[in-house]
Amino acid sequence: MTVSTSTTLDATPEGRPLLVDLAGDNRPFSTGGTLRAVRRLITAVLWTLLAIPVQTLLLVLPGRGNEVFGGFYHRVLCRIIGLRVRVVGQKAGGTRVLFLSNHSSWIDIPVLGGVLRAPFVSKADVAEWPVIGTISRLGRTVFVSRSRGRTGEEAAGMRERLEAGDSLILFPEGTSNDGARVLPFRSAFLGVAEAAKLVQPVSIVYDRLGGLPAIRRDRPHFAWYGDMDIGSHFWRLARRSSGGVTVLLHEPVDPRAFPNRKLLTQAVERVVAEGAADLRQNRPPRPLSTLG
Repeated sequence: MTVSTSTTLDATPEGRPLLVDLAGDNRPFSTGGTLRAVRRLITAVLWTLLAIPVQTLLLVLPGRGNEVFGGFYHRVLCRIIGLRVRVVGQKAGGTRVLFLSNHSSWIDIPVLGGVLRAPFVSKADVAEWPVIGTISRLGRTVFVSRSRGRTGEEAAGMRERLEAGDSLILFPEGTSNDGARVLPFRSAFLGVAEAAKLVQPVSIVYDRLGGLPAIRRDRPHFAWYGDMDIGSHFWRLARRSSGGVTVLLHEPVDPRAFPNRKLLTQAVERVVAEGAADLRQNRPPRPLSTLG
């Protein structure tokens, strides 16, 4: 799906040109926004170039320094791009936690990486992306092709990581979307849940833009899906003064409390969707239980 981000010229009552962004950014064109985006882009690149050798070193050293620094890298990156992160609820303690979250944008990665401090499960082609692929590999991302022929092998790899003491972040929708809803969760992705001590549902919603509550027309500023280009999406986001995101951490559950994978998937999907709906409608967020 290709999303148009074309522009057209109009005029203000004073006769000054008004640049209207058909993707939803209807503000007078300002050099301030452009300078802000340039500054953020340069700072993000410099921070990433500094972080890569540090992550490379920590990856070969014993302990969890790589994991700790990875979370720090993501939190700083969120600050650089002007994104304020609010966390509601408590992260499950210990190891071998499978975090299951909805997914609407590439920005979910630095947000959740900073909050949850765990490796991601990602589609295999991300490993080939310039810079992002390098960061993902250094963050010990588990890459999966999602092809039927390799499902068993890739699931075994995820189980091994969980059994070795890692926690993992997984997007059970299997793709990103426009942020206006939560897509059905794929139960096949939860086949590794039995190797986890706990499963924790997570709802993530971008709920503020420019200091104000975000409304439906603001979602294109954050959502990244279909054939959207990541460079132009970053630029549009970086031009804005600030944005806000809420991460709602629901009550963790022992996956063995469910008789089968399908029922676990349905319960987690319900909790994540309800939590996301509360956030989109600016209702007070509250952690939910999959057993309630």
